[in-house]
Amino acid sequence: MKKNIFLATIILGLLFAFSTVFLVDETEQVVILQFGKPIRTITEPGLNFKLPAPFQTASVFDNRLLEYDVPPEEILSQDKKSLIVDNYVRFRIVNPLLFLQTVQSVPIAVTRLDDIVYSKLRQELGTHEMAEIITENRDVIMEKVTRESNEATGPYGIEVVDVRIKRVDLPQENEKSIYARMEAERMRQANKFRSEGEEEAQKIRATTDRDKVVVLADAYKIAQEIRGEGEAKALQIYADAFSKDPDFYEFVRTLETYKKVIDKNTTLVLPSNSKLFKILTE
Repeated sequence: MKKNIFLATIILGLLFAFSTVFLVDETEQVVILQFGKPIRTITEPGLNFKLPAPFQTASVFDNRLLEYDVPPEEILSQDKKSLIVDNYVRFRIVNPLLFLQTVQSVPIAVTRLDDIVYSKLRQELGTHEMAEIITENRDVIMEKVTRESNEATGPYGIEVVDVRIKRVDLPQENEKSIYARMEAERMRQANKFRSEGEEEAQKIRATTDRDKVVVLADAYKIAQEIRGEGEAKALQIYADAFSKDPDFYEFVRTLETYKKVIDKNTTLVLPSNSKLFKILTE
């Protein structure tokens, strides 16, 4: 009987000892509660001690970076474009005691985050046009939303590290009209470029035609001048030759004429007093 009591005492002692010892993982932070009231916060990993339940209990919270994928919501931009924004939030619990006292658990914290981030996102995107949200200033916009969201979640012991937009879509009913306007705008730009190109081509063709006429006129003028100079020079040569020996010159010119007008198939009928007849009969 005494032996059984001794064993039971040992077992109870071991159970008591094990219930007072607990290990804090490096990914955790713990708030010790005594009869439901917080008395101590543990943020460093290692072996720790507490009174057994129900005297003291441990509330464990993750100290890693957490992520919440926000459901897509409809937001109106400054230029009155309705956008479906899909974003996510990265956050961490930086004050576990404050977190426990305000939101108590991660699911409730996510609900608060959803309201805060959506409010800040809607407020900020409402001051920018759609083009800025999609391409130009998205990073600047999201940095401001992150900063303001972090300020709003500070009283809950939460630090918002990053708010990012994954994608921005148009509502289904607006897509066709938007695409039609985009297509019309691109067509207008294309027609403008074609018109400008055709106008430039007409200018180039007109300039080329004008230059062609000028070049041909100049060439014709030069050719005529050269031809005139040549003919004048030829006449001068003929005159010089004629003045030196008129009879010989006349004889040579007559022979050149015969060479041009007479061939094997030519039949001449000449009067007896013709100079050609005299030359041929001599």
